[in-house]
Amino acid sequence: VDAGADAVGFIADVPVDTPREVSVARAADLAAAAPPFVTTVLVTMPETPEDAVDAARTVTPDVIQLHGEFSPDEIGYIRAETETKVIPVVDYDEPDRARELDEAADALLVDSTDEDGGGGTGETGDWEAAADLRRELVSPVVLAGGLTPENVSEAAATVEPFAVDVASGVERSPGAKDHAAVSRFVRNAGRALGEAEEVYE
Repeated sequence: VDAGADAVGFIADVPVDTPREVSVARAADLAAAAPPFVTTVLVTMPETPEDAVDAARTVTPDVIQLHGEFSPDEIGYIRAETETKVIPVVDYDEPDRARELDEAADALLVDSTDEDGGGGTGETGDWEAAADLRRELVSPVVLAGGLTPENVSEAAATVEPFAVDVASGVERSPGAKDHAAVSRFVRNAGRALGEAEEVYE
């Protein structure tokens, strides 16, 4: 927040092994501590839509970033039950899935995911393909996948996303953020996106 991020994400209730995960209770505490006008995001990979609803009811985020193979109807169910915006995650290699989820989602996050569907791989994707997809979709696109302070300006200029998302690209060690890198990332992303867009940490 001090670095100027417009949103902060809390990874909770994920089956993959990640040093960034916190308990749902800790995520709730962190979300409650966020200042006004900073968007709080529950980053989760629940087994069922009901699990997503339960986690969201505990954390009470502004947004749910949803990893996993959920259908448009299931996304609609989560939105209705939580009254929370839902951003499903799709891989760079899944343009058809992005199109399928387009109308059900509040936005789509395009990421480089692992075989389990988790993000935070640190691998960049095809920005030109993401730009083509962004022009085609109705939903705003959030760009992720291998972004760093050094490449975020080029990525944002190429794709022109609504927002950018970073995790491993601003860490000094797995799960520990480098505050100077976060500040550089926000500054460089902001230059490329313009003042009207968002930077999402």
